[in-house]
Amino acid sequence: MKLFQRKILQQSPQKRLFSLLNNSISIQSPTSIGGENSRAVLSLFHNWDLSLTPTAYSKLLAECSASKSLNKGMQIHAHITKSGFSQNPPLLNHLINLYSKCRFFGYAHRMFDEIPDPDLVAWTSLISGYAQNGLGEEALYTFRRMRLSGVGCNEFTFPSVLKACSITGDLRQGQQIHGIVVVTGYESDVFVANTLVVMYAKCGVILDSRKLFDEIPERNVVSWNALISSYVQNECCGEALRLFWEMVVSGIRPDEFSLSTILNACTGSEDLRQGRRIHGYLIRLGHDSDSFSANALVDMYGKLGDLEDAMTVFEKIARPDIVSWNAVIAGCVLHGYHDWALELFGEMKESGTAPNMFTLSSILKACAGLEMKDLGRQINAHVIKTGFDDLFVGVGLIDMYSKCNLTEDAKMIFESMPEQDMILWNSMICGYSQNGYDNDAIFLFSKMRKEGFSFNQTTLSAILKSAASMQVVSGSKQLHSLAEKSGYGFDIYVINSLVDAYGKCGCVEDARRVFEICPFGDVVSFTSMITAYSQHGQGEEATKLFCEMLDKELKPDRFVCSSLLNACANLSAYEQGKQIHVHVLKSGLMLDVFAGNALVNMYAKCGSIEDAGLAFSEIPERGVVSWSAMIGGLAQHGYGKKSLDLFNQMLKEGVAPNHVTLVSVLSACNHAGLVTEAKNYFESMGELFGIGPTEEHYACMIDVLGRAGRLNEAVDLVNSMPFKANASVWGALLGASRIHKNLELGRQAAEMLFILEPEKSGTHVLLANMYAAAGRWESVAEVRKLMKDSRVKKEPGMSWVEVKDKVHAFIVGDRNHSRTEEIYAKLDELSDLMSKAGYVPMVDIDLHDVERSEKEKLLYHHSEKIAVAFGLISTPTGAPIRVKKNLRVCGDCHTAFKFICKIVSREIIVRDINRFHHFRDGFCSCGDYCQIAAFSNIQRIQWYQLAGGGAYFTGFPGCKSSPKWRRFSPSSGTS
Repeated sequence: MKLFQRKILQQSPQKRLFSLLNNSISIQSPTSIGGENSRAVLSLFHNWDLSLTPTAYSKLLAECSASKSLNKGMQIHAHITKSGFSQNPPLLNHLINLYSKCRFFGYAHRMFDEIPDPDLVAWTSLISGYAQNGLGEEALYTFRRMRLSGVGCNEFTFPSVLKACSITGDLRQGQQIHGIVVVTGYESDVFVANTLVVMYAKCGVILDSRKLFDEIPERNVVSWNALISSYVQNECCGEALRLFWEMVVSGIRPDEFSLSTILNACTGSEDLRQGRRIHGYLIRLGHDSDSFSANALVDMYGKLGDLEDAMTVFEKIARPDIVSWNAVIAGCVLHGYHDWALELFGEMKESGTAPNMFTLSSILKACAGLEMKDLGRQINAHVIKTGFDDLFVGVGLIDMYSKCNLTEDAKMIFESMPEQDMILWNSMICGYSQNGYDNDAIFLFSKMRKEGFSFNQTTLSAILKSAASMQVVSGSKQLHSLAEKSGYGFDIYVINSLVDAYGKCGCVEDARRVFEICPFGDVVSFTSMITAYSQHGQGEEATKLFCEMLDKELKPDRFVCSSLLNACANLSAYEQGKQIHVHVLKSGLMLDVFAGNALVNMYAKCGSIEDAGLAFSEIPERGVVSWSAMIGGLAQHGYGKKSLDLFNQMLKEGVAPNHVTLVSVLSACNHAGLVTEAKNYFESMGELFGIGPTEEHYACMIDVLGRAGRLNEAVDLVNSMPFKANASVWGALLGASRIHKNLELGRQAAEMLFILEPEKSGTHVLLANMYAAAGRWESVAEVRKLMKDSRVKKEPGMSWVEVKDKVHAFIVGDRNHSRTEEIYAKLDELSDLMSKAGYVPMVDIDLHDVERSEKEKLLYHHSEKIAVAFGLISTPTGAPIRVKKNLRVCGDCHTAFKFICKIVSREIIVRDINRFHHFRDGFCSCGDYCQIAAFSNIQRIQWYQLAGGGAYFTGFPGCKSSPKWRRFSPSSGTS
């Protein structure tokens, strides 16, 4: 070859040109002059004014078509015209082919029109040009024109027109062309057969595609590639992998396209083991240096989370192209390694590789993940500077700005896009929905529909999220109807969103109906339904559904466990909560912060503050939610001092509190009677923590002042509030008025509550009790008449106790339980023992106008006493008894339980509407603060001497120190 080149250089330009042409003809394919010879031919042709034969011009035009060298082709065209060959039919066909391939269809049609009677080659060149450039409709139109002109088809025409059917997804047209193929006898041609396989697959008829493949008599690698890629494109990745190994066994050697396609199948099926196997096989075949295979390997390892191997393959690529960089950057972003992605982006720019829309989209996701809005803005500026107004990048910018909570910037990008599509609208709607601009999201959806854009499941899911946040029942139902009409009624994403929306709107039955029509339930749909039950007090239904989920062998995730634990917390279902805890451990979610927080909350609300502390101590990285749950739990259990100590520890560890934490802190001060500390926290929370007091904080502070007898200060605080007092505030004042027997203030607070919460019976009952305690029976009658006229029914006192996963409920004087005789026998036994120990019924707290003996009987049969008696006869000796009551525990029961717990040597834990009471060794963890809030300090000492003293809990569960019980110190103000 080198000798030939030296001889050529010694010839004249004209001879040199013809020698090169002849050599090209002999060593290259008939349709192309390739390699160094081709470049030499074109160089000589342009540097010397030479005339060639039509055959030589044909060779040159074929080379230009193959390389899509439009400018050189147009120069050759000029020479052809100058040489007088412009009407030569073969040359015109070559020119049509050249201009079609280069998307210059105006020139192609001009050449086509110059042929008086276009032949099959001319028509096929035009059809092929359209198909190769993705213009399927134009290719099919040209094919129909060809058929009307009476020109037949050959093995080159059919692949192009079938490709056009694949592009348009026109199965009907494809089937008609298939019929022509059969009639004309070209179905046995391997190239035509391969194209038919692809066409049926891309039109979604994968079974027909497979049938045609099986009928190909001599399959080549292209045939296998066609079918395998079809399966991958139709997300049948497992079958694609099986076919690949079948091809290998049949003796067909895979090419670069086969390997890159099957690696995509491994990615789609998330089968890293098979991916490694393919990697080893392609190294054995010597394709490891092939750019297509290497890029597919980087993409597979990146998407499947093996970033180390992705980087290893990437670093072995000699000259990474834009696809290589995009694959490794996208893999980092996909798995949350946003800083790596940005570092790689910097290296990419240093290498001189210019980013494209896919690169920028990935980098914008990294900016969103790291909330690096400044870098995101720089990319935005680069996009504007380079005129890169691609929709793909526009979506990335909107998503980035939305996740950085820069909704106005996202809106600006959306409105500046010259063209808009459904994905762009979706990104803006999702941005509004994510950032709480629910009205804007719904308005934009309405505008989207008016402007004629279609929507999909993503749109509906985002809008349903906004409807759920706004708790708009009618809107949720309208969207449900729209989903069914548009064919998305059975889409799993839409179903899950509907269940969530109905659940948050309080329509639990509607949520259940939607859930039940789902043909296949997944973890998300079960989670949504379980959450709906949990949020609306249907904990038993939530746990039943969880069992059903386990029967379907669905693995619970942290969201399911969290919802179930919340359900157990609301039910105070300790035993069921422990069972869920076991599932959490089995699922490997114990180290998950989300599940850990839910465990702390569940145990705290189920009365086991020790277990809550242990769960808290095992959370690896405690955030503000973790600390708030534990601080609130300690406060609710009466361990105010420990709650405040934990709050100080939280601050020392550098965790900033939120408004929920501060509500718990004020509640802890309230239960502990620490008025001064509460005032300090309340007055400095804005300065110290940057959190302005909300209605909840005001309600807590008013309750603190009211319980301490500082009613004037409480009223002044109400009057100074920057917003109108809500029911919680007036409820706190009413409670304080009851404790301190301030009838006038109590009446004013009650009147406000009648307006704000007319359906609540508690206000009427509390006011009536205040009047009865003062002996104002006429006023009591007036309140009862008001209740009757308002059709408000008094909520009956009810207590629950859980035994062996079953909840047993009792009301006052309840005799409906199957073990009633045993329960009352136990009550009689306890009554005798308590009387001997010095217990005297507190008949003064019973406000019924009846004889003392009748009052004693009524007190004797309170629901919480019945529940405790049942717990004693149905649980093992020494086991704690956990009771939940829907109202405040009465003073007599509170005193009785201190006697009972000592008599039976059991801990009794009562959760009433306000807090937990732990009765142990004759004392309550609340230090009787709820009973003596109105007393002076001296009176408190006298009370504790009379009642036998108080106790409080000093050991905080989860700390190194063990729990201890100590005597109450009235002067310290702790409880």
